[in-house]
Amino acid sequence: MILILFGLFIAFVTVILFLILCVMFIVSLIRKKPLPKKMLIATLSGVVITSLVYFYETYFFTFNDIDRTYMQEGPGPVMSPSEKYSAHAYYEPYGGAAGGVNVWVEVTNKKEDHVQIVYYADAKDQFSLEWRDDETLFILNDDPQFPNSNRSIELKVEKEIYHEFGRACKSLLMKDEYERCYHN
Repeated sequence: MILILFGLFIAFVTVILFLILCVMFIVSLIRKKPLPKKMLIATLSGVVITSLVYFYETYFFTFNDIDRTYMQEGPGPVMSPSEKYSAHAYYEPYGGAAGGVNVWVEVTNKKEDHVQIVYYADAKDQFSLEWRDDETLFILNDDPQFPNSNRSIELKVEKEIYHEFGRACKSLLMKDEYERCYHN
């Protein structure tokens, strides 16, 4: 989160520097003076830093950034029919009184003692977990009052994940953890 705020600050400063650079460029053309190189270098540096922050946030995403400070337990653990897996949901409140709640689902492979997040989205009024078979988990996340709010999905827990905004789908660090990634 701090890196995103830093990136936004640098982007804002870069836009201001670019506007100043444009004015200085026009003035240098009118007065036939050379373009101020320090301003050009500062503006280009801002563009490079902003691009690097964007690239890092987009392609090096992991679920480690989930704010677990105010984490609340949700439904679960729900055992698969053979009890090889258990699924557990957790809530992450954000934004204070006017904010909302994100939900993520962790699936634990009991035999390998491996925990993996397979689902991350904005929590809706109706939320539940149900195993369809030993490797397929149905996640209900819907608000019937809002037709476009359905985030429900059926996942093969060893092969598929869901991230509402698609950040996990673009991540170079996570691409080996799943075969198919879904997003809204």
